[in-house]
Amino acid sequence: MSVALLWVVSPCDVSNGTGFLVSVREGNRIFDSSGRRNLACNERIKRGGGKQRWSFGSCLGGAQTGSGRKFSVRSAIVATPAGEMTMSSERMVYDVVLRQAALVKRQLRSTDELDVKKDIPIPGTLGLLSEAYDRCSEVCAEYAKTFYLGTMLMTPERRKAIWAIYVWCRRTDELVDGPNASHITIAALDRWEDRLEDVFSGRPFDMLDAALSDTVSKFPVDIQPFRDMIEGMRMDLRKSRYRNFDELYLYCYYVAGTVGLMSVPIMGIAPESKATTESVYNAALALGIANQLTNILRDVGEDARRGRVYLPQDELAQAGKSDEDIFAGRVTDKWRIFMKKQIQRARKFFDEAEKGVTELSAASRWPVLASLLLYRRILDEIEANDYNNFTKRAYVSKPKKLIALPIAYAKSLVPSTRT
Repeated sequence: MSVALLWVVSPCDVSNGTGFLVSVREGNRIFDSSGRRNLACNERIKRGGGKQRWSFGSCLGGAQTGSGRKFSVRSAIVATPAGEMTMSSERMVYDVVLRQAALVKRQLRSTDELDVKKDIPIPGTLGLLSEAYDRCSEVCAEYAKTFYLGTMLMTPERRKAIWAIYVWCRRTDELVDGPNASHITIAALDRWEDRLEDVFSGRPFDMLDAALSDTVSKFPVDIQPFRDMIEGMRMDLRKSRYRNFDELYLYCYYVAGTVGLMSVPIMGIAPESKATTESVYNAALALGIANQLTNILRDVGEDARRGRVYLPQDELAQAGKSDEDIFAGRVTDKWRIFMKKQIQRARKFFDEAEKGVTELSAASRWPVLASLLLYRRILDEIEANDYNNFTKRAYVSKPKKLIALPIAYAKSLVPSTRT
């Protein structure tokens, strides 16, 4: 799943015992925390690459309305091959959703009520907090152009917060997907999680950490989704196969659904919305799952070349396919039938997602809708390629992207209508 990623953290060196060489962007150059130019990072920017496990548009999807209906968990209890009964991934994730929603209901305040802090010095630099947000803005503008354009419609406080979260997600993803990913260990991810705890405790290590630390002090953002994203990175170090969709669902939540839970408090819920807070969080989760499933279906061939298969093994077997077929890259009628079912599932998550966009505050809808429409079209491109996702990469052309933007903007003007 190749995208151009900025090296804001390079796991190739050790600094202050953290295991990471922290880097910041200065124009087209990258410097580490000591001010030295990071040549490896600059070369990385030129080349691009890396596997993206999350899409920052994963900020809203649709699930249930405020009519009192609960989120539809298809199976709360599942049986293991040994006959043991365990809680399903959907149930586990829904418990996290409930905790996030409860936090927002207790603490969420309107933008006008936010306490705007003065710029403060960042530890280890001569910069100010405003400069830290400027750095985050530059990263988002360069590597998520469409989304960045949409954030400009938000209030200044909201868009700065979104940029800060965006950068942290990229840094986290790069730990296990950069050119030095082979050197990353579980212990290194543990250190990254310890550093996350410091960020939430108001002890940032660098200016990019400081932007996130300031953000989580202003908005009711809980640390659990951030921890869960790091757990998704651990999962990638441990697993390369998924027995069934329940396992794959949990992975999709860890690496993409979490972004939605991080973002809802920033995006804000429309004042006129009658939907429950839980349903809005469920909506965020739906789009995260949809986007990640789309990533997986688009990148089957690329992942296979890395020895990975992000597809439910039981469903592959039912379709008469195996890992060997995927590694061989054979497009057969059985493969087309299998892919049609996988695409149908992803589209259902997108359909749920689109229903919930109007629950967001008006200024936050456009970037979310633009992401949703563009990502959903990747599924159309897979079909147009005759389901050959082994040697052909499905992508949305620039003209189609340009067409999607005004459509998304028009849809974003539709007010909340749920009761």
